[in-house]
Amino acid sequence: MLSTSIIHNCIVWACEQEVSAPKPGNVNCLSDGHNMQVADFINSAHAIAPIMSQPNITVGEMILQAITATRKIVDCNTNLGIVLLFAPLCVAIQHCTKFEQLSKALDKVLNNLSIDDAKLCYQAIRLAEAGGMGKVEQHDIQSRPTITLKQAMEMAKKRDSVARQYVNNYDEILSIGLPNLTSAINCGESVEWATAFAYLRFLSSIPDTLICRKQGLKCAQQVTEKARLLTDKISKNKKLSQLSVDIILWDNELKHKAINPGTTADMTAATLLVYAFEQTFC
Repeated sequence: MLSTSIIHNCIVWACEQEVSAPKPGNVNCLSDGHNMQVADFINSAHAIAPIMSQPNITVGEMILQAITATRKIVDCNTNLGIVLLFAPLCVAIQHCTKFEQLSKALDKVLNNLSIDDAKLCYQAIRLAEAGGMGKVEQHDIQSRPTITLKQAMEMAKKRDSVARQYVNNYDEILSIGLPNLTSAINCGESVEWATAFAYLRFLSSIPDTLICRKQGLKCAQQVTEKARLLTDKISKNKKLSQLSVDIILWDNELKHKAINPGTTADMTAATLLVYAFEQTFC
């Protein structure tokens, strides 16, 4: 099994690589954006790692403690989606003696989520003051939940890709994110550009649900189509780093329009964490 210190390092590494990657529309190494800076994300990573790497803590406790620690050092929502995705992974990996056991361990963690986990998670979401959440008639985050966290995520899965991972056992992270990140690294891309490639693969396959909630489905679909054009260029035997001009121009355009594919960035961060876990077992 992975030690607490190894899990801690994997968490920090995944967060640092995600924010460093040149991902269009997100805060990244090329430019800040959305009233946030790279340092906010790095500081947040170091705040959550000691909490999310500790054993004998429930998913709900981990989420609330991580967001509480984050809000002590930044006054904006840098990592709610990341924390929501990391928590089940960090609990599950502690029960694995080899990487191949992660999917089964994750399924067990998700199916054992409780009403208490939901209560603590709702508190964390309110504390994070996440934008673009909207309001729903049943089991809204402002109310006291009467269902388990997985059941709550089931109800949210159509409007939020993070919630959907709780329901499909992280299928999109394991079937889209991880293979594309790994293949790009194996083809010689740096981790930063391989991360951007995985991000674009997500974005070209799944309309970003944060954009859907904030700017509407049409806008999200337009972003998906643009990402598809870039991934098509890459498939023609080009390295993503050779398209840096295209990436920078699109990054500036998205930020000028306040369009943030934030959910896709969260999925990318979770992909990096899974990749880090896999590498430590090799």
